[in-house]
Amino acid sequence: MTDRPILSRRSFLAALGLTGAAALLAGCGGSPVSSSSEAPASSEAPASSAASSQVEPDPFLTPEEFPGLDGSTACIPLMAQMMADTTGIDLAEAQSAVTVSTTAYAWENLAVYDSIYVQMLLVYEAPDYVKDEMEQAGIPLEQKAVGRDALVFIVNQDNPVQGLTLDQLRDIYAGRVTNWKELGGADSPIVAFQRGEDSGSQTLFKKLLIGDGELMEAPTELAPAAMGELVDRVAEYNNSANAIGFSVYYYIDQMYSQPGLRLLAVEGVEPSAQTIADQSYPLCNDFYAVIRASAAADSPERQLYDWLSTSAGAACIRKAGYVPA
Repeated sequence: MTDRPILSRRSFLAALGLTGAAALLAGCGGSPVSSSSEAPASSEAPASSAASSQVEPDPFLTPEEFPGLDGSTACIPLMAQMMADTTGIDLAEAQSAVTVSTTAYAWENLAVYDSIYVQMLLVYEAPDYVKDEMEQAGIPLEQKAVGRDALVFIVNQDNPVQGLTLDQLRDIYAGRVTNWKELGGADSPIVAFQRGEDSGSQTLFKKLLIGDGELMEAPTELAPAAMGELVDRVAEYNNSANAIGFSVYYYIDQMYSQPGLRLLAVEGVEPSAQTIADQSYPLCNDFYAVIRASAAADSPERQLYDWLSTSAGAACIRKAGYVPA
């Protein structure tokens, strides 16, 4: 991390100036970026590791050249660090410039609507319905894994259950297990939150945990549209400890946690940067950089895309607090 001041979460959220999911705004120096419809979150990241601090940034783009980015909410801190490292602007300025339209809309902006404002994505996997839209649109893309994250499950800290197996989690979300006492907890009903179909975390949840298995339909009040809203509701549900929900690790760890929440171990492994890096935590998944295949070799987006595979790019990913893929 830089030794320059970082915006507080409250100040950063004010700077984002939330608009509709499909709206677009001009980023730093005129570089366009998408705006967020997710619950807002700070892009502050933990202190950099010794390994990342050994590679000094060498800016090669001007702020005006920096490509229009879109992507997943949990990638905002990385986008800001990328902008700071490759243009030389202050990290706080980069944090105030970068917002996103969230996973599904980001994929659509680049690969369905062919938006002139978006040249590159930092993004989690697309929902199936968006994959179908992209196939019909037929815009050739290039993508590569640049970082690794994980699906994590959150409960109230007063819930005595410390961990669950994959089968127990599947049973909860299939409606086969409905009371915490069946899992070694208190005699209280399990309130299982999900996300909407256009959510990146819901896509990971179905891919990594549910697969072709049974999944109960969540009522509207248990399927909030925004990632932060899910975190809030699990923390506050009826002032009790019977709720469970999920998110991605870096969103909870870096961007939007709440007092009174705890991450569950899965198959006896606690989620952490280390267990994600060595993949001992069982619900790991990559996230991606994506550009149009037609991007010219000297275009800013192609330069930025290639830079992410260099030692400087890996250092940037670590500096932002993520595990490089």
